Amino acid sequence: MFCDILTPDDESHESDPRAVLRRNLSNASKLGYTYYVGPEIEYFYFKDSKGTSTDGRGSYFGQDATDLATDLRRQTVLTLEELGIPVESSHQEAAPSQHEIDLRHTDALTMADTVMTYRLVVKEIARQNGYYATFMPKPINGVNGSGMHMHQSLYQGDRNAFYDDDDPQHLSDTAKFFIAGLLKHAREITAVTNQWVNSYKRLVPQFEAPTYVTWSTVNRADLIRVPDFKPGREESRRIEFRSPDPACNPYLAFSVMLAAGLKGIENRYEFPPAAQSNALYMSQAERDELGIEALPANLWEAIQISERSELVHDSLGEPVFKSFIENKKIEWENYHSRVADYETEHYLPVL
Repeated sequence: MFCDILTPDDESHESDPRAVLRRNLSNASKLGYTYYVGPEIEYFYFKDSKGTSTDGRGSYFGQDATDLATDLRRQTVLTLEELGIPVESSHQEAAPSQHEIDLRHTDALTMADTVMTYRLVVKEIARQNGYYATFMPKPINGVNGSGMHMHQSLYQGDRNAFYDDDDPQHLSDTAKFFIAGLLKHAREITAVTNQWVNSYKRLVPQFEAPTYVTWSTVNRADLIRVPDFKPGREESRRIEFRSPDPACNPYLAFSVMLAAGLKGIENRYEFPPAAQSNALYMSQAERDELGIEALPANLWEAIQISERSELVHDSLGEPVFKSFIENKKIEWENYHSRVADYETEHYLPVL
């Protein structure tokens, strides 16, 4: 059951995440747009919540009928369908015991509710079968973490506002301004799309997660990917924002992404050229020359950037913004003041 939090005067409560998203969707509606999203949500199956032990079987896009995790995923898909949640596809991911179920795109508020249901169903099906499912962004060292790649587009009535038949890339000016807005404000909104200390263990080089603020059509290491256009599928023209992880608050994450894109449209931000090579393999001087920025390296850096962001403040609203920043600072301090296993393993024997 989903509900809205109201004041005694039957007004939307300012701290209700659904109200935050409704307000941002209203801003889009005033410009004539409906915001559609379709997430690719990744997660892991473990034997329990006390460790990261897996059966080690399965491979990328594997369909081993004897693999229990494949059956868990099948049960989950069937349950989601029974709940009226349409599933686009599902498959084994690249890391051991990592899986992905992609949801069919719909309006952002419906999808935010759906993501909450999805996470509950995944965990409950695993529990019923004696396993544990987690959306922790990076539970295992040395393998890919779990992301929530966000496919998104704007519609004007029944027309995809991101499509332009006359553009070589079939991208409208609206889509280009939206991309430019996401790129310009990407560092500011990262604390919301990647809100946990552990989120930044995923956003590191070599593990198919973005680390630099770039876009392209082919390189999946970029922050934004524009999928290839297929003739006859004009209504599916979209962009993919690849930094969010599945442990974020979807109401707040969708709000700041939409706000960033709309800011680009309203202010007609300059659309930067696509990355011609992987920024990871450039020197810092080359990145500086091209104006390529890095995403925040940890939660503390992300908090500091978000705290100064007018866009994040306005999209979340004062009560949520203030509470969010305060809580994230507490989380960082709790983490930062704790002695890690790495320190005792590496320093205790020699210092």
